[in-house]
Amino acid sequence: MSALSALSGAMGVGAGLGGGVMLLAFMTTVFPPTILIPLHGAVLLGTNIGRAILMYKHIRRDLLPAFAIGAILGAILGANVVVNLPTAILQMVLALFIFYACWAPAPASSAYSHKKFFGLGFGGTVLALFIGSSGVVIAPCVQKACKDRHEFVGTQYSFMTLIHGLKIPVFGLLGFTLASYIPLIAVMIATAFLGSYLGRMLLKVMPEKLFRIIFQITLTGLALRLLYTGVKNSNWF
Repeated sequence: MSALSALSGAMGVGAGLGGGVMLLAFMTTVFPPTILIPLHGAVLLGTNIGRAILMYKHIRRDLLPAFAIGAILGAILGANVVVNLPTAILQMVLALFIFYACWAPAPASSAYSHKKFFGLGFGGTVLALFIGSSGVVIAPCVQKACKDRHEFVGTQYSFMTLIHGLKIPVFGLLGFTLASYIPLIAVMIATAFLGSYLGRMLLKVMPEKLFRIIFQITLTGLALRLLYTGVKNSNWF
């Protein structure tokens, strides 16, 4: 898991957004969804906090209040639904989300409004409770509201820090504990940072197009495996 965390960090830097999705896809091969989603959230919380701190000067702080209120409501309303879904359904939802993250075109988006970022906070948090990570879904809207890539990266990391930060107490209140996974979480956070650094170095010798091809092929294969497992566990056939 630590090695895969480093790989997803490197691929995330090389292919743009999507390192969290790649890590999620890898982790589905080891953990059931009920453990996977809070564990994945804890790892991404640690990595996003560090990146948000580094980009603190570029964060659009005027967008945070509306987004935060929506995120808190999304966490409250979405938690009880996700834990009551069968494992097979969650596996299929995760598989379909990974397909979406790989192949769907970026949606068109307009600029900033309080209502829009309230909705992004609400929807992004509910999605994250179901599928583990919603960064690729909210990113196009965040990008449209930011004037440059530095502002976009800082704001996106701050939003995802909030979303993943809310997931930990929500799942804790619902009876999930990650105490036994703390050593794994700590090492995975550290190796994700290392992977991000290595990914930046690899960009100098490997074309971005090749990174994207490897990224899409890897995630598609993992999503197909997860979809097969979900259908098999559903006893529909």
